[in-house]
Amino acid sequence: MDPEHLQWMKEAMAMAEEALAAQEVPVGCIFVRDDKVIAKARNRTNQLRNATRHAELEAIDEILADRSLTPEITTYPLSTTTLYVTVEPCIMCASALRQLGIKKVFYGCGNDRFGGCGSVLGVNESLTHPAHPEYRATGGYCREDAIMVLRRFYITENTNAPLPKSKTNRVLKTEINPLLPNETFTS
Repeated sequence: MDPEHLQWMKEAMAMAEEALAAQEVPVGCIFVRDDKVIAKARNRTNQLRNATRHAELEAIDEILADRSLTPEITTYPLSTTTLYVTVEPCIMCASALRQLGIKKVFYGCGNDRFGGCGSVLGVNESLTHPAHPEYRATGGYCREDAIMVLRRFYITENTNAPLPKSKTNRVLKTEINPLLPNETFTS
C-alpha cells in the first residue's frame, strides 16, 4: 500500500469525522493536484437540505469557482487531479467525475447501495461513453476506518430525518469482513 495514498486518505477521513460531528453521513474527500490539496469537502446534505450536496460535488463546486484552480475553460478541468474519498462515489458523483475528466479516484470502502465505481454500476470505466474518458477507481485505502465512521453515524439518532427512527437498542459492530474482490489494491 502506497504511503502517499494513505496520507491523502487520512486527510479525507478527517473531513468524514467533521461530517459526523455535524450530524451528516460521514463522507469526506480531498482533491489533489501537483502534490497539493486543492479542495476538500464533506457531505452537507442534511445541513443544506439538498440531496445533491455530496462531498465530491461540494469540492468540485469549490474548484470550479476558483479561477486560480481553473484558469482556463477546458472540457476536462480535473484531468490532472486525483480524488481521495472515504466511500466509493455514488452513481451521480461517479458520473460528474467522469464528465469533468478526473484522473484517478482512491476510496476507502465500497458503496453496495449506490456505488458508481463498480459496486452497483461501473460509471467510471465499465460503461462506454462517446466523449468522456474512463478513470481508474481503487478501493480499500483506510477501508476499516471508513466503515467504522459510517457505523458510528448509523447507530445514532438522525434528528434531521423527516421521521427519525429510534436507535436506542443499536450496538456498534466492530467486526469488519475482509476485502471484497473489487476492493483489491492496485496502484
